[in-house]
Amino acid sequence: MLGQFFRFGVVGAMGFVWDAGTTYALRPVIGLTAAVLISYFVAATINWLFNRFWTFRGVGPRGHIVLQWLQFLAANSFGFLLNRGAVFALCFTLPICVRYPVLPLAVGAFAGMGANFTLSRRLVFREKTPETPLELARMTVELPGSVLPFGDRDTGSGPN
Repeated sequence: MLGQFFRFGVVGAMGFVWDAGTTYALRPVIGLTAAVLISYFVAATINWLFNRFWTFRGVGPRGHIVLQWLQFLAANSFGFLLNRGAVFALCFTLPICVRYPVLPLAVGAFAGMGANFTLSRRLVFREKTPETPLELARMTVELPGSVLPFGDRDTGSGPN
């Protein structure tokens, strides 16, 4: 998992470059707000490709490529909120961030990284495919190696 996280970080750094480059390229044409929103999807798409073929190579089901891309975007929607929430909060509160959007974009990238890794690993590039919606929900919220606060994991027994 550490190797995956490292590769995910490398891909994220490349995505940050795409994100910032797209923002700077589009800003004069469509304004900062629209440029920041569009650039996220450009970077997320490129990140998904590199994560599919490098970070999580050989992991999980390889369904239809467009469906997996949509799954990736949906799974990372919480990371999107953290990322772009930080970007917009900084741009609205610190004038330097409007002048130099690379600053809030960097903060946003770090803000969403942990959530994006966890959700991508559990929902998009998972080792085991869930058989039921309930199993998918459990896989999504279960912490690796965690112990339930009440009772034994295997028996489901309550507190003594």
